[in-house]
Amino acid sequence: MQQYRAQNLPALPKLSKLQPAPIPQTTTMVKPLTFKGDKPKKRKTRTADSEAPTPKTRKTEPEPEDNPEDQSWVSADSPSDIAGPVVIVLPSDDPTCVASDANGQVFASRLENLVEGDPSTAEPHDVRQVWVASRVAGTESFSFKGHHGKYLSSDTHGLFSATASAVSHYESFLVIPSPEVSGTFSLQTHGGDGESFLSIKENSKAAAGVEIRGDANTISFETTVRVRMQARFKPKLRASKESKAYEKISKKELEGIVGRALSEDEVRRLRKGRREGNFHEILLDVKVSGKHDKWA
Repeated sequence: MQQYRAQNLPALPKLSKLQPAPIPQTTTMVKPLTFKGDKPKKRKTRTADSEAPTPKTRKTEPEPEDNPEDQSWVSADSPSDIAGPVVIVLPSDDPTCVASDANGQVFASRLENLVEGDPSTAEPHDVRQVWVASRVAGTESFSFKGHHGKYLSSDTHGLFSATASAVSHYESFLVIPSPEVSGTFSLQTHGGDGESFLSIKENSKAAAGVEIRGDANTISFETTVRVRMQARFKPKLRASKESKAYEKISKKELEGIVGRALSEDEVRRLRKGRREGNFHEILLDVKVSGKHDKWA
């Protein structure tokens, strides 16, 4: 048998090392932070790449009352109104409000956005002046969360801070309507368990010349505050806007529902019916009266 010689075998081709397929890199676009009140930037569009607008295309601008981002500010009239972003206006000679820095130090901050110096028209100009008010579950008290995610708190000595990450009775405040001045309140500390209230003391050494304390034992002018809030969170205004939005229906739409031309009086009746909840009854009356007129 003929001997097998390895050297006579043809050389095998060398296999190249497998290279992993390159992973496509994606770029994540980070949206810039925006603050309330900032005007939205308009995006530039390329007319060459976009489809030509048709004559039927029509741009419609949302009306102010339909805008969910309504940034106007109003005064809370009762504790039940208080919700969402608020400004706690202090009864100081120069209008100030409760504010907190990023380290949780609470101080009186001067208010600049006022109409003729009237504190009842105050609006914030600094994010440190804004607190998010929320009802404490199972109680009548409120908590106030600052821009830095910490809660307004008053300790047993009446000293304020905003360093708490959770709500306890130190971060709970009972909002008591003032018996003398409508639309003003006193904030009782410790959820109403303590006989003490948020108050101010004029002090030239303090920020804005006002010192905020939490050890007043009785309700007085120094304990009286106003609560300014965004209009879109106020229950009465929200209900009013919803009613107006529901009432809004064009004459053409109503004529399409009825199936004939309508008089101005009929349009008013139908719109009133939509607002008050008896639209279908009035619609039936209008349709019946239209048939009578047709055969008269």
